[in-house]
Amino acid sequence: MSTQTAQVKPKRRFPLPSFGIQVLLGLVLGLALGVVAIQIGPVGDGEPNWLATTLETIGSTFVTLLRTIVPPLIVLAVISSIANLRNVTNAARLAWKTLLWFAVTALVSVAIAITLGLTIRPGLNSAVDGGNVAEPSSQGSWIAFIESLVPANFLGLAADTNPDDLSTSLSFNALQLIVIAVVLGIAAIKVGKPAEPFIKFTESTLQVVLKALWWVIRLAPIGTVGLLGNAVYSYGWTTIGALGKYTITIYIGLALVLFAVYPVVALINGLSPAKYFSGVWPAVQLGFVSRSSMGTMPVTQRVTEQNLGVPRYYSAFAVPFGATTKMDGCAAIYPAISAIFVAQFFGIDLAITDYLLIAFVSVIGSAATAGTTGATVMLTLTLSTVGLPLEGVGLLLAVDPILDMGRTAVNVAGQALIPAVVAKREGLLDLVRYNARRGSTGFVPLDEPGTLSAEEQSAEAATDEAEERDPEAERTTAGSGAKG
Repeated sequence: MSTQTAQVKPKRRFPLPSFGIQVLLGLVLGLALGVVAIQIGPVGDGEPNWLATTLETIGSTFVTLLRTIVPPLIVLAVISSIANLRNVTNAARLAWKTLLWFAVTALVSVAIAITLGLTIRPGLNSAVDGGNVAEPSSQGSWIAFIESLVPANFLGLAADTNPDDLSTSLSFNALQLIVIAVVLGIAAIKVGKPAEPFIKFTESTLQVVLKALWWVIRLAPIGTVGLLGNAVYSYGWTTIGALGKYTITIYIGLALVLFAVYPVVALINGLSPAKYFSGVWPAVQLGFVSRSSMGTMPVTQRVTEQNLGVPRYYSAFAVPFGATTKMDGCAAIYPAISAIFVAQFFGIDLAITDYLLIAFVSVIGSAATAGTTGATVMLTLTLSTVGLPLEGVGLLLAVDPILDMGRTAVNVAGQALIPAVVAKREGLLDLVRYNARRGSTGFVPLDEPGTLSAEEQSAEAATDEAEERDPEAERTTAGSGAKG
């Protein structure tokens, strides 16, 4: 008895642009919709119109999804990292070199900021209204850093109740979560064999969380439309006004760090700057539109591991720690230039010791704001340390959202670079993965580098190119020698 097998011709599917192109299209569309929302204007008693409300909802929902994944990702990844580090003899050296490179790049960044502040002099002849001087609602302090190290509860959660409507919102302290995860990881190692089921459960749960994270990341183009569109509508570019010189100075400093300092750091460590940028770009794009290093952290960790080739047992420690303390945009460029602006505006002459204090706070002080993240908090710490009036913060708040975009992009770029540099210097970096061709999603395929030889990767690339030319071509692995 014979059977006849029907050959079904595969349907031709419409090819989607790469993930990076999708995000860029989201940026363009968000910008356009933001301008349209401005043209529609507010409705009623100054309420946002329907388009502005829709954009705000889309953007905030996307960031909420990302931030929801951050707590379990930090705890699971750090515990798993520590469990894996038990087999690594240079774990302490990895931590020390990570901190050292954090400090080196922060010092270079603050030197650039001070030079720009003294050269461009953004605080002189400024048309900003002196009536806007006002002290900020929150301030940074060294005591706050010490207190933030101690978890308030097992989950590192904090509750904030609104007295007007009695609503309560929960937030997490990333630094406390890291402390909790480190303690649990070390305890699991000390317990030994009885803790093996716990470690295996943690590792398997981490894989589930990473899969869910990837689904959220795929929504980034849509989230970008809402985030940028809402930013254009809410702040526009007219808010720059009299602070245009100051804003330009900040962005020149951010651009020098992102496009000059970081490539040089990569180059002197034997890493291709072009590959670094192509690998980290998904996180930089998201950081720019989301204005949240913590919300971008899941993507930063993914590009660090999957695109830059940093082993997970190290990146799981370095990236979350960097997301709370490695902030060249918020903790170096911004507070240094802002402090000089405030001094120039109020006619206060700064001595060489004051500039040294600004550099000291920029290198060390970001740790003091780790428990209470925010560039404004970092600025208040700088101003109070140097002895400048805190009321100057109110002068700069009008353009803070616009500055925050660039600051966050620089932050996440540095948070991915340093783990790659340290891993390279320690011989841990997967150079095949670092130099691999990025896929259409913007990420290196998980099964490409490290599992295929150079010849097999070339064959894979040739096959992919052939499939792109002929989408209906059937791919066969017979006789290809590819590993399963």
